[in-house]
Amino acid sequence: MKTSEHIRGLAHEGRALAAAAVGAGPGAEVPVCPGWRVRDVLRHTGSVHRWATAYVTEGGAARVPLPASPELDGDALVDWFREGHDRLVGALDTAPADLECWSFLPAPSPLAFWARRQAHETAIHRVDAESALGNGFSAVDAAFAADGIDELLRHFHARDRSRVRSDVPRVLRVRTTDTGDVWTVRITSDPVRTDHTKAPGPAADDGGSNGNSNDTGTGTGEQATAECELSGPAEKLYLTVWNRLPLDAVTVTGDAALARMWRETSAV
Repeated sequence: MKTSEHIRGLAHEGRALAAAAVGAGPGAEVPVCPGWRVRDVLRHTGSVHRWATAYVTEGGAARVPLPASPELDGDALVDWFREGHDRLVGALDTAPADLECWSFLPAPSPLAFWARRQAHETAIHRVDAESALGNGFSAVDAAFAADGIDELLRHFHARDRSRVRSDVPRVLRVRTTDTGDVWTVRITSDPVRTDHTKAPGPAADDGGSNGNSNDTGTGTGEQATAECELSGPAEKLYLTVWNRLPLDAVTVTGDAALARMWRETSAV
């Protein structure tokens, strides 16, 4: 996906998150995040937005802690969230293409990183807020969902801090049935290594990527034999691998214990 598409996604998701928060109320429980209430979603995501904005506008070269969230509630908390979200969208929209600042996942540029990361950060927490309404989630665009799966599998869990480990090597496959994306996830005692391939044909046309997918496969090479596969529409897989939908929201074939292990250890 292009950086401009991620910025548009961020704008949309932030507005939807705020609307869900207003509808549910800050005190409502968040079923997909036990122990959280909507005010926690607003405070966390609002702090992350301000943290990201500081990197984009100030060009910080080192990691700094998240800023503390204010002791606000009710309408004041929603207004605080909206203000920070608007500032982040504006900062990314006006940032130079050659922006230099700290980032923590591979990307073509720091600007591409922050746009992508904040789009998915906000989308997942929008789902959290909508879960408090109790009437399902807004749709997630299939290409956007596949992009978010890719970020999680190939970048988040390639980091040393990922808890997805196995003393006995395992292979998990994640396959979208609508976008033609396939990820082969190799789980060992070292950080996860994931290859991404794309099926040939119309489903493989992403409309002009900016390189954020960083594909390591061509779709024609030999794939490792998977012990377990998760398959389904990109939207369902996105919310499942980010642990916002249960495993039975997608098709699980092969060794279901491997899918459960992923579920238990993959929280970001």
